[in-house]
Amino acid sequence: MAKLYFKFGAMGCSKTAQALITKFNYEERDMKVMLAKPATDTRDGKSIVRSRVGLEAEAIVIPSDANVYDMYKNDYSDCRVIIVDECQFLTPEQVDQLALIVIDFEIPVLCFGLSTDFLTHLFPGSRRLFEVAQSITEIKSVCKCGSKATVNARLDDNGNVVYSGEQVCLGGNDRYVAMCLKCWLKKKAEQEAKGIIS
Repeated sequence: MAKLYFKFGAMGCSKTAQALITKFNYEERDMKVMLAKPATDTRDGKSIVRSRVGLEAEAIVIPSDANVYDMYKNDYSDCRVIIVDECQFLTPEQVDQLALIVIDFEIPVLCFGLSTDFLTHLFPGSRRLFEVAQSITEIKSVCKCGSKATVNARLDDNGNVVYSGEQVCLGGNDRYVAMCLKCWLKKKAEQEAKGIIS
């Protein structure tokens, strides 16, 4: 039975690598894949999905106002699976459209992305995936202290952790580091004691 899958984790936990490996596995069995990403994600180029380990592929771009159900039905209905990278940038409505694709076309939809932003708040797309996905899996990552990383800490140009700002700020290892909650709060207290406000 086809399902809507949500595979989430902190920055650097291999979400994109796993998405691209999954694409390869389907294609190796002669199944056509609709690899997609939200238009918000322009970090590696408009239509490129690239992992930190060097894997990459061309992807279909989903504009924020697009109806993903119609995109699939009208242009990609020959695909046997949909894989979405950076799914946290989907709108809740687009997540619902993906859920309907699973039901109406009986194909699996696998969504890979972050659950929370740099302030530990859920992204709207991720919140909706937690609400409607039939399979939810955490891809684990490790903090430098050895504990499980759950926070996507944003860094400023001086390497200080940022505790305010817009929800979306694209970046990779230069802008984000995965941390456990304890280290993230400890860093906040240390920066406040030094008068570093960010």
